[in-house]
Amino acid sequence: MDRLSRGFRSEDGQNLVELSFTFLLFIFLCFAVLEFGHLFFVEMDVQSALQEAARYGSTGNHLPDPKNPGNSLSRVISITDTLENDAIGVKFSNIQISSATGGAGSAGGPGDLLTLSATVNMPLMTPLIGQFFKNGQYTFTSSITVKNEPFPPSLTN
Repeated sequence: MDRLSRGFRSEDGQNLVELSFTFLLFIFLCFAVLEFGHLFFVEMDVQSALQEAARYGSTGNHLPDPKNPGNSLSRVISITDTLENDAIGVKFSNIQISSATGGAGSAGGPGDLLTLSATVNMPLMTPLIGQFFKNGQYTFTSSITVKNEPFPPSLTN
């Protein structure tokens, strides 16, 4: 009977060690699923915000200037503000607006191609997963190109 009880004890210890390794792997996978789900959500949010900002920019419209009532912001600032307002909680590290005829920093005129590009350096939520990424952040760039509508040329700036 003494041999029988010792045999069970060694198996119980082995089971405990196996359970702890399995549990740690399970926790790691749960954090990974949550982290990557969050990353994909932010990527989709940024892409959606880019589409909205490009759509707004292609119409030639300008946002009103909140500091100077009665005046409007430039088209480039209007597009940038639209992008930042649509991507709630996202910190952009770089936003570029360019057009085929106007080049960098120009939203172009009627019928021109407008390209909007945004870079995001997103810090990861969990240090456990963040250690696998450079500086613990995930960096990605999204862009979109649209053709401007035939708006009045006076709205170009």
